[in-house]
Amino acid sequence: MRDRYRGCLVGGAAGDALGYTVEFLTLEEIRARYGADGIRDYECTDGMALISDDTQMTLFTAEGLLRTCQQSDPILSCPSCISASYQDWLITQTKPFSPNKIHTSQLLSLPELYQRRAPGNTCLDALESGRVGSITNAINQSKGCGGVMRVAPIGLFFAKPDTAGTLAATVAAQTHGHVLGYLPAGILAWCISRLSHGEKTELVETIRSGLVWAKKKFSFAPQEYAVLEELVERAILLANEKIDDTIAIASLGEGWVAEETLAIAVYCAIRYRYNFGKALCAAVNHNGDSDSTGAVTGNLLGASLGLKQLPNQYLQSLELKETILEFADQLYRNTQLEKSPGKNSNL
Repeated sequence: MRDRYRGCLVGGAAGDALGYTVEFLTLEEIRARYGADGIRDYECTDGMALISDDTQMTLFTAEGLLRTCQQSDPILSCPSCISASYQDWLITQTKPFSPNKIHTSQLLSLPELYQRRAPGNTCLDALESGRVGSITNAINQSKGCGGVMRVAPIGLFFAKPDTAGTLAATVAAQTHGHVLGYLPAGILAWCISRLSHGEKTELVETIRSGLVWAKKKFSFAPQEYAVLEELVERAILLANEKIDDTIAIASLGEGWVAEETLAIAVYCAIRYRYNFGKALCAAVNHNGDSDSTGAVTGNLLGASLGLKQLPNQYLQSLELKETILEFADQLYRNTQLEKSPGKNSNL
């Protein structure tokens, strides 16, 4: 099971690093630079494949989860601990690294994280406001992908999918107030929890079960759920058709908003469910938010396949790989087996 934890976080970082290079390029520009097949290997800087804000925030999510172990109730304390951890991430984006400062956060002691790698404006604005959004008190009406791209660790940390999905949606809503800004995050974490704990489950069945869960859990938003369900079901159908990946992905969107990010990840993970490299390449070679679609694809398929099934070419040179592995192992050792979300849950 630990291998799936590692596969999920390293896989997400790999997709992020591959896509970060081409995040703001059109497909035409990608092909002009890398050839007809698009980008296939890391474009390294000083020998490293750089991660973006997606993996940065994912790591801070993981650190927030681990802080809950020091509380009497990890479920009830999860949102506040992660919110505090995101404030730590904000420090890395707004202040220089101070090598002589003693930090209570392990991540704040890493100079590599004090790099602005195209951080999302919605996340920055929400965190800088000092307010913490929730499902019942929306901080804005954003449905950008900044919520879904960072919640994978929640699916690893909580062994019960309902707990993971509920808390992931709650955490995403801290910065993204539209239902479609946090609903995809809930489904992603639900699926990752299901894939990473216990017996292996089939990917399509897991995703469809996640949709069934979400329909009931988010019954207060039937219209928004219907939009997401249609998009994800279309992704599942397209994944089994003879169609060019770029055409299929274009029909799902560009991934700048969360429902499109999840749908593109579902398409790529199902179409290439036994070939991680092909899944990542499909996920990043398009007109849209390549690092986020790559990251979520890597999270989803990495949790399904495990680290041992990931190609070595995407492990070598990956920035902060050892730190990512360390956090995956810590999440594994501290997995929470609680039966259900706390009484104060918003859902």
